[in-house]
Amino acid sequence: MLSAGVIAWIGGVFLAAGFVKGIVGMGLPTVAIGLLAVTMPPAEAAALLLIPSLVTNLWQLFTGPSFGGLIRRLWTMMAGIMLGTVAGAGVLTGAHSGAASAGLGAALVLYALLGLFKSGFTAPARHEVWASPLVGLATGLVTGATGVFVIPAVPYLQSLRLEKEDLIQALGLSFTISTVALAIGLLRTGALASPATQLTGSVLALAPALAGLFIGQALRRTMSVETFRTVFLIGLLVLGAYLAGEALH
Repeated sequence: MLSAGVIAWIGGVFLAAGFVKGIVGMGLPTVAIGLLAVTMPPAEAAALLLIPSLVTNLWQLFTGPSFGGLIRRLWTMMAGIMLGTVAGAGVLTGAHSGAASAGLGAALVLYALLGLFKSGFTAPARHEVWASPLVGLATGLVTGATGVFVIPAVPYLQSLRLEKEDLIQALGLSFTISTVALAIGLLRTGALASPATQLTGSVLALAPALAGLFIGQALRRTMSVETFRTVFLIGLLVLGAYLAGEALH
């Protein structure tokens, strides 16, 4: 049974993770898994974030302006995420999960630095027919290895030059599919040793995650497009550095 101190710690972690997600549209799994790893194994942390991640991503998805259009445009990417995550599940509990997390963190830092120095790229629309499923599959494999949903999905979605709220909604769509696929993968590999207990803890983590999300969303709506872009990239940089540092600790 968890102590009061650990419960308070978990609540604080999900409040912070929800706040980051509310501002930049991502980061809940990265922040939560990184901080929770102080008190529990990565697989247990991944199980704890399932409900907060699913609910906050659904909220992010359905409050955006272009749900139908994004589904039609990105469905092959979503299919790739589902297949890749289920296929790659199990690495999260294996011996190489630390190296995978370090590599993911380094990739995030590199991408953020390129974006901050205006060295980003644009994906032409004509390439989406083959790029979207490949990016989805790669994102799924990374999710299976680390429990984090961001690479290469986030750089790819940003390269599509979506409007600010469309990008936030597209991230919500991608992360929703990733969360469902991760839950299936954890169940399939037996990582959810006590599903009822673990999901109860995940439900309890939902309230602070939602509180943080609402605060972050309110702050985001006051930002200009350029300020949002800068905060978005700085968020990636900090999350990547943190993830790499935790993996190499």
